[in-house]
Amino acid sequence: MFTTALVQRDKTQPGELPLDLFAAIESLKKELNAVILAHYYQEPDIQDIADFIGDSLQLAKAAEKTNADVIVFAGVHFMAETAKILNPDKLVLLPDLNAGCSLADSCPGEAFAAFKALHPDHLVVSYINCSAEIKAMSDIICTSSNAVKIVQQIPKDQPIIFAPDRNLGRYVMEQTGRDLVLWQGSCIVHETFSEKKIVQLKIAHPQAEAIAHPECESSILRHASFVGSTAALLNYCQNSPTKEFIVATEPGIIHQMQKLAPEKHFIPAPPMNNCNCNECPFMRLNTLEKLYLAMKNRTPEITMSEDIRVAALRPIQRMLEMSV
Repeated sequence: MFTTALVQRDKTQPGELPLDLFAAIESLKKELNAVILAHYYQEPDIQDIADFIGDSLQLAKAAEKTNADVIVFAGVHFMAETAKILNPDKLVLLPDLNAGCSLADSCPGEAFAAFKALHPDHLVVSYINCSAEIKAMSDIICTSSNAVKIVQQIPKDQPIIFAPDRNLGRYVMEQTGRDLVLWQGSCIVHETFSEKKIVQLKIAHPQAEAIAHPECESSILRHASFVGSTAALLNYCQNSPTKEFIVATEPGIIHQMQKLAPEKHFIPAPPMNNCNCNECPFMRLNTLEKLYLAMKNRTPEITMSEDIRVAALRPIQRMLEMSV
C-alpha cells in the first residue's frame, strides 16, 4: 500500500512566541512568499488571518492556482495532502500533525482495496475527505459542493462505488436516483446532532430555518429547509430573507455567517450529549500559535511518494474538470 509521510523538524518553545502573532505571521508570509488557506471550521483568529477561506472544493481550486512558494494549510491532513498532490514542488505545512479526520480514518486503505476488489466493474467516486491512499484508488474525487453534479455526469449504466461517507452517499442517491454501493464511513461531528433537540429549537424559534450539511444523518436532513456544503450554507444565509437559522454543521462556519450577515441570528445545532461534540476536535487542534511556529520552523511538512501523488492527482483533476 502507498504511505504518506508527515515530516516534523525542530520545535520552538512557547516562550519564543512574539507578542503580536498577527504581525509576526504577516511578516513570515512575506519572507516565505507563503499563502494561508483555511477551512471554514477553523477558529476565528485563523479565519481572520487567512488569505483564502473556503470549503473543500474552494480550497482545492485555490491550492491549484496559487503562485506562493509555501502553502500553510489551516485545516486537516487530507486537505493539506490535496494541496501537496496539486503542488509537488511547493512546501506544504500543516500546523498540527494530529489534525486528522474521523471520516478519512473510517476508510483504511487495505480494507478499501479489498472492498473495491469485490466490485471490479464499478467506478470509484470518493469524497475528498479521504486519505491520499484512497484518492489514488479512486476514479473521480468529489466534494459536498459537487458530488451530485459529478454523479449526474456519469453514464447511468455505469455502476458506482461511493466512499467514504455513507450519509453524503445516501443524499447523492436521493438527489440523482442512482443506486450507489456505499462505503460505511461517517464524520463524528455530523453524526452527533440531536434530532430531538433540533425539533425543540424549531418550536422555540418558529421563524428560524434549519439548514444542514449533507454529511448529517438523514433524520437531521429531513428537518432542514436547505441542505448544502459549507460554502452553499454560507451563501444561502446571506441571500435568504430569513433572519434566524439553526445551523447543522461544524459551528466554525458561524463566524463567517455572522461577519457576512451581522443582522441575522445563527444557532448552532446541538449534539445528542451535553458536550462540544458538534465542534470538530481535529480542526480545533490548529491554533494561531501553532500556525506561527509551523511557518517559523518550516514544519510539519506534508510529503508523499511520487507514485501515490501521481495516482491521486488524476481523480482530483477529473473532479476539477467536471466542476467547471
